[in-house]
Amino acid sequence: MSDGTSLTIKRPITVRAVVTSVWKEEAERELSNGITAVDQQLSQLEQESQQLVDQVRRKSANPLDPRVQDQVGQIQQEVASKRTELEGQKRNLLQQQAQVCRLEIDQIVEQGQLESTCDLKVGDNLVQKMQVAIVVRDGVVQSIENN
Repeated sequence: MSDGTSLTIKRPITVRAVVTSVWKEEAERELSNGITAVDQQLSQLEQESQQLVDQVRRKSANPLDPRVQDQVGQIQQEVASKRTELEGQKRNLLQQQAQVCRLEIDQIVEQGQLESTCDLKVGDNLVQKMQVAIVVRDGVVQSIENN
């Protein structure tokens, strides 16, 4: 790996996508599927929490017992926390969906990151070696940019 004059390092690679009608349709479909999944999770959360509360109350001889009320309150607090988290995810997905709708064809957007390795040797510019991007159009690499 290292003989003192060179070394292999990991580096991030930015993936940029050229917005096309196919890209927009796929992005909108993925976001819609994500929103649907979050809605299903919210619905399931409500059902399961209600069943759990009913089960706790049924098992108790006195549903008004303060310990039972504490248990129910704890369950409701956990459910409220999870609901808030899921609603935040849904809000984020809806914002992303709105952003995708506003994108123009042939606009370039950052889509994510990959990781690769590269060889580094004495005299190389580390900043330049670390600044690499791939531009893709409908999944096909259009260019590799070394900033």
